Amino acid sequence: MKKPAYVTKDALKTFIKNALEEDIQDGDHSTLATIPKDLEQKAKLLVKQDCILAGVELAEIIFKQFDKNLQVERLLNDGDAAKVGDIAFYVTGSARSILSTERFVLNCMQRMSGIATLTHDWDSRLLGTKTKLLDTRKTTPNFRICEKWAVAIGGGTNHRYGLYDMIMLKDNHIDYNGSISKAVKMAKKYIEKLNKPLKIEVETRTLEEVEEALKAGADRIMLDNMDVATMKEAVKIIGGQCETEASGGITREMLKEIASTGVNYISAGALTHSAENIDLSLKAAK
Repeated sequence: MKKPAYVTKDALKTFIKNALEEDIQDGDHSTLATIPKDLEQKAKLLVKQDCILAGVELAEIIFKQFDKNLQVERLLNDGDAAKVGDIAFYVTGSARSILSTERFVLNCMQRMSGIATLTHDWDSRLLGTKTKLLDTRKTTPNFRICEKWAVAIGGGTNHRYGLYDMIMLKDNHIDYNGSISKAVKMAKKYIEKLNKPLKIEVETRTLEEVEEALKAGADRIMLDNMDVATMKEAVKIIGGQCETEASGGITREMLKEIASTGVNYISAGALTHSAENIDLSLKAAK
């Protein structure tokens, strides 16, 4: 599948470099002490739990960045439904290289597959609706690229990647600034001065704030921690004049009912902060 725009060669190279340095530093001494330099071996990525697989492409990139001579034979791809006992890929080459990258690859794939699996499950609840499922910035520092990529692999839609690609005026911005109207007006002036096509989203907590954000000209209005009845009224007030997003305390059981209000998006931090790792292992193969 096509990688999201933020998954660039440079971003991945930096991520992988930093992670390898964190783990190996002056050497993988267990491997260096016991495995001959010229020994070549084969390993298989074994699936030990049903899941939506994610991180296969990343695994190959990690192997290749560490040792360009490692060869990966993919049997499954990102986004595939994998079953217990499936083999996702084989990796062949230097035994030292395979062992030194094993845990890094598994850490990424187990986490990414967990997020992709949860996202796929939640997104399936929205089938037949026009509402899209979004992630948030509730991600692990320095691991966001993998977590957001996993959401996309699982069928979700990425919200803004960071603080730089959208203006989101949340409750603290509004409270510190003084009002929604003033904050949006200042944000529009800032965008004009910067000559940067940033959209403005405003978090609202009441119907009065919804009306104020709409009048101020927000591009998207977030309906934060509203009950379904209030959300439905908010969507009616907005009347398609801008995008709408439900957020705050979202659970799987609530998705269909929230979508029935007509909101464009539902954002859920749970996709990244509450996903459980999937059990995968890299085993010696013949």
